Amino acid sequence: MKQVVQSVSGGEVRIVEVPRPEPAATEVLVAVRRSLLSAGTERAVRELASASLLSKARARPDLVRQVVHKARTDGVRTTLAAVRGRLDEDMPLGYSAAGVVVTAGAATDGIRPGTRVATASAGHAEYQAVPGLLAVPVPDAVSDQAAAFGAVAAIALQGLRQAEVGVGGTVAVVGLGLVGQLSVRLALASGLRVIGVDLRGWTAELATSGGATGLVEAGAATTEEIMEMTRGRGVDAVLITAATRSSGPVTRSAEIARDRARLVVVGDVGLELDRRTFYERELDLRFARSYGPGRYDRTYEEWGVDYPIGHVRWTARGNIETYLDLVASRRIQVDDLVTHVFEVEQASAAYEALAADPRSLAVQLRYAAAIEPAGETVLIRPRRGSSRPRAGLIGAGLYARATFLPALKAAGWAADLTAVTSAKGLTARHLAERNGIASVTGSVPDLLGRDDVDVVFILSRHDSHADLARQALDAGKHVFVEKPLALTQDELDEVSAAYHRNSGHLFVGFNRRHAPMVSHARRILAAGEGPVTVAYRINAGRLPDSHWYHDRRQGGRIRGEVCHFVDLASWLVGREPSVVHAYGSGRGELGLEEDVSILLGYPDGSTATITYCTRGNQQTSKERVEILGRGHTVVIDDFRRLEVDGREIRRVAAGKGHQQLLAQVRQTIVGQRPDERETEASFATTRTVLAVIAALAGGPGPGSIPPTRTDAEVGVSARFGS
Repeated sequence: MKQVVQSVSGGEVRIVEVPRPEPAATEVLVAVRRSLLSAGTERAVRELASASLLSKARARPDLVRQVVHKARTDGVRTTLAAVRGRLDEDMPLGYSAAGVVVTAGAATDGIRPGTRVATASAGHAEYQAVPGLLAVPVPDAVSDQAAAFGAVAAIALQGLRQAEVGVGGTVAVVGLGLVGQLSVRLALASGLRVIGVDLRGWTAELATSGGATGLVEAGAATTEEIMEMTRGRGVDAVLITAATRSSGPVTRSAEIARDRARLVVVGDVGLELDRRTFYERELDLRFARSYGPGRYDRTYEEWGVDYPIGHVRWTARGNIETYLDLVASRRIQVDDLVTHVFEVEQASAAYEALAADPRSLAVQLRYAAAIEPAGETVLIRPRRGSSRPRAGLIGAGLYARATFLPALKAAGWAADLTAVTSAKGLTARHLAERNGIASVTGSVPDLLGRDDVDVVFILSRHDSHADLARQALDAGKHVFVEKPLALTQDELDEVSAAYHRNSGHLFVGFNRRHAPMVSHARRILAAGEGPVTVAYRINAGRLPDSHWYHDRRQGGRIRGEVCHFVDLASWLVGREPSVVHAYGSGRGELGLEEDVSILLGYPDGSTATITYCTRGNQQTSKERVEILGRGHTVVIDDFRRLEVDGREIRRVAAGKGHQQLLAQVRQTIVGQRPDERETEASFATTRTVLAVIAALAGGPGPGSIPPTRTDAEVGVSARFGS
């Protein structure tokens, strides 16, 4: 299918061929008929993408701070690779469209194939995978052209709802671009008196033709005119729909507002304000968040959980529904706002018109209505034969691009990357183009069915790992799966059964085992006998609430990251623990705690303590491992510094072992070394992490005296390493 994308680094708009997206259970697949270019939003995005690196940094100082922090914790080289990966991305454009449902996920409600819908939060593409709550059925009386305004109109409507102006009130709309014009018409349909203000005469005239009073901004003269129209009181509310770095629109809005009026910021404007004006008149400054309640809420958008109507009357979906109903009843019309229509193949010309034509307002893309078969493969370059193991990748996110692929190619796989697939297709296309991968497949079954794929690398979200590993093993493939291997005991049992009934190798991405400093430490410890004590401290840092680790479906940080540290501790000891103690902070959902202390006991008397904390200082190194025993003390600090018996060892390379692990994967597949111990150790690590979760669930309550033992027993069935 065709999709419109933009280069993050250069701002170039182009059309790319990508496989159709695979909708999740809470999503619907939509064949798009029309999509709308939002002049303000998309113009701003394009300008930022086209800006210099310095300008980007000035526009997003928050991201600069994140880069500095990552450089301190992960090193400059790793950080540069991540930044270059981000800048090299293709970004999908667009978020407001209309089309026909092709398939509906099992967890969607009231939407069936063949239903016309208005969609939000999906890009300009022939097919979209859209959250079910953001795919709104379109009344028969509403055209595709009008329905494509749905998401943009919801933005305008949410601003109006935030203004809370009753019938008979007066509202001013400052900034008469596309969102401003929609705001004018929605306010008029709500029974309000509307004054539109803009610097351009033609937009003011357009507002007037729609029933408002359109004014060209002229400073004090405009203020005087508005005061005269409102009997000297000022307007009851101002919707600020301008897009400018200047704080002028907000400052001017305060001058035309009545005492205790509401000012609602809808557009992206400057906010360097004089407090006195707002204080003396007790003005209420508000912000409208996109389409309305539910936007940016993972529970609403990704999980498909709607808000109870008695608590939240107007959600993002409700705002789109309201707009569509107003169009269907002819209370507002929008067709005259459309200034340009292009075929999707002409998307570059559409964006040029948006930038060059000062009277461009609503620019739309039109799509062919034919529904194509799923599962297509997009060839990036001709296929080639090879007697060496050939690789297929599932997942193409930032980790795959910035960390995994460079390590994979350095480990000798560069010439044997055959195919890649991802849920949305665009990321897979981008990864294939940048890494010489032969083709992009439309789905996981397509990739697993290929004869030219011998080994599958699973780099997708955590909740998919176990099922994909089972499918790939049953398809006769060798499998590398990023950690975690499984999120539950049932998943682990299924993967274990698939591994033992098939002949394919299974590898798990516990790369720290293979870090050069760890290998050096193991050689030193192997010369002695007796138990060892491992102390592992992790300064993990906080994650924003929006991070996917907070999605309970992904298992949380204990299953998803602490597994690394459990694995390394046991790898250093050389055995699977027999007893697990775990104590958490008590903050967060059960099993999703982010601060935890773990004590592991081993049959030979060895112990390991793992302290995982998110509240440390950012200047502190992320990982520090101390191993004491067998006559030695070994310290590994952030995999960049190695100390043995008080003396720094400089000849051992830094790094966390990604390349070394992937080189070993290749050696194992071609028969140069066995994998049984590594695989059984990975099963043991997963059992141990699940025991940690169980120990947290059964541990003492906050403030109570713990019993003699609060532990989870795990089997002693695996030896770690040689």
